[in-house]
This record gives sequence, structure tokens and C-alpha cells, in this order.
Amino acid sequence: MDFSYLDRNVKSIREKIREAAASVNRDPESVLLMAAVKSASPEEIDYIHEKLGICDIGENRVQQLLDHWDKIDRTDLRVHFIGSLQTNKVKYIIDKVCLIHSLDSDKLASEIDRQAKKHGIVMDVLTEINSGEEENKGGVMPREAEGFCAGLAKYGNINLRGFMTMAPQGCSSEEYKAYFSKTYEMCGKIWRDILKKSGEPVFSMGMSASFTEAIECGSTLVRIGSDIFMPKH
Repeated sequence: MDFSYLDRNVKSIREKIREAAASVNRDPESVLLMAAVKSASPEEIDYIHEKLGICDIGENRVQQLLDHWDKIDRTDLRVHFIGSLQTNKVKYIIDKVCLIHSLDSDKLASEIDRQAKKHGIVMDVLTEINSGEEENKGGVMPREAEGFCAGLAKYGNINLRGFMTMAPQGCSSEEYKAYFSKTYEMCGKIWRDILKKSGEPVFSMGMSASFTEAIECGSTLVRIGSDIFMPKH
């Protein structure tokens, strides 16, 4: 199978990551490239992992994660869950993922905590922020983020590692930057001043259409799908 398009695409993305980081005097190594594998085959996942050194993949759907699970080489592979997560599906992924990016309700937090306790683990999570305040999209509204994040302290089997956001689709470059900057500043303040956490939080911001803007605004993890897996001739 000819996977040369993957070589080209990943090389291009890494170069864009380097350029975006350099433009704001950041170390490119401070940005994790995670492959969003919604449109990927098991063979493509194995190729980017084994040949191109991408060790983090993001799954959007529980059923697809389960379908991929036994078909891919998981040696040194970290599987993230990045899509909307229903409480009744948590039990299927709790022992398979390293980080849940889409925590946005106390009901979901309670179920993640309950299932993690069953498995004797502490699950790393990100609070999803609805930075565009879109009614039809998941995520905690910015005005509720402080209280929501502080309330997670009651769950002994959840570890808040940081924040995730998705800007509204079809934004201009400057609009993307406005949403990402707003989230970065607000959540950084919550991390330091409200939660009193040390170290730096994870900022999962930026996808194929917006990852360079997200990096310029502080993203530490970019979720790239189509720019990796779409064949380009």
C-alpha cells in the first residue's frame, strides 16, 4: 500500500508547527501532535505510529475506538478520547484511554469517577470549554468554567490536566486567535488562581483548519485529522 501521502502530509504539518511556534518564541517540542483518526484505517494508524513517530491518537466515537482497538499496534501508543462522550459509554473506554478531552458536565464527571474507581485508576481529563458559546455544541460555558473546574475536586478518581476547546467552524484567522486567546487566558487564571495547581496545564486547542493560530495562542496539543489522512496529489 502506498502511504507516501502520509509522509508528505505529516512532514508539512510538522513544519507548520515549527513555524507557528517560532513565530511566538515557543519551543516546537512543547506542542504535541495528536492524530484524530475518525477517517483513518487501521493500516494508516499503524503507519503514522510505526513509521512517522506519532504516538498519540484521538478517537471521536466509542464504537470506532472499539473497532480499532484489536486491529492496531498499541505498543507505546497513547489513545485519547476527544469526542462527545455519553455517560452510558464511559465503561467501554475507561480502561483504554489515557486522557478524556471532552468533560463538560457534573453527570459525566461522576460517571468517569465511578468507572475509574472500579478499575483502580485515576483518569486524566480536560474540561471542554465552549469558547464560542454555541448552544448546539458541547462544552462548559466560559461563565461557568471556574465553578465547574473547582467542583471536580470532590472526585478522587479524576485528575484535571487542563482544558480543551473547539472554535466555531469557518472562522477567519483573527477570529480563531480571539477564541483561543480568550480560552487560554481565562483557563490559565483558573488553573493558577482558583485551583492553585502547579506546573502547566494541557491546552488542547486547534484542528486542521486552525492549529497554527492555536499554537500562536498557547496550545500544547493539536488534534489533526484531515490534514494528515486526506491524500494530496
